[in-house]
Amino acid sequence: MKLFNSVGPNPKVVRMYMAERGIEVDLQEVDLMGGENRQSDYVKLNPGGQLPALELDNGDIIAEITCICEYLDDRDGGSSLIGTTPEERAETRMWVRRIDLGILEPLANGFRFAEGAPMFKDRMTLIPHAAADLKALAQEKITWLDGLMDGKEFVCGDRFTLADILLFVFLEFGTQVGQPLNEANKNITSLYERLGARPSAKA
Repeated sequence: MKLFNSVGPNPKVVRMYMAERGIEVDLQEVDLMGGENRQSDYVKLNPGGQLPALELDNGDIIAEITCICEYLDDRDGGSSLIGTTPEERAETRMWVRRIDLGILEPLANGFRFAEGAPMFKDRMTLIPHAAADLKALAQEKITWLDGLMDGKEFVCGDRFTLADILLFVFLEFGTQVGQPLNEANKNITSLYERLGARPSAKA
């Protein structure tokens, strides 16, 4: 297998997941900053042009970070990172979706429509006047999640999961692009520090 890799939070989610599982695949670097992922050779592999993408041994391509992680999990017999029972898997997927839609999407688009506009202006439709509101929506959901974290070690209670990886990587990205952690959110700040201390956080 081969992972088409680049800078940015999305590939890091997959790399951090793989580091937690001890999974190694070949990496092929794609120049995201230079727009290589929007060129015809890459778009033939992944029509969405996103990174990362996983090329299977048979040549099939899997894109979307949660799909890649779930495929790797299934392929290697499953783990608590996704869930070992139907109930655990449902809980993980519920929180992954909530975090993805409520935090990741507005946080990332808030960046793309503002600080990231010079890079993205020729790649996608931007809505610059929405940037501040999107950033505010992301912070609102982070605060909401903070209130639900009382007495919990991880997003899914005592179980470290893909939801935590997703949250950590994008919170880290936010701190790098002008969307810092709100220190008033003590539970989220504490979780972020614990996750950042894991060896996989350097993936």
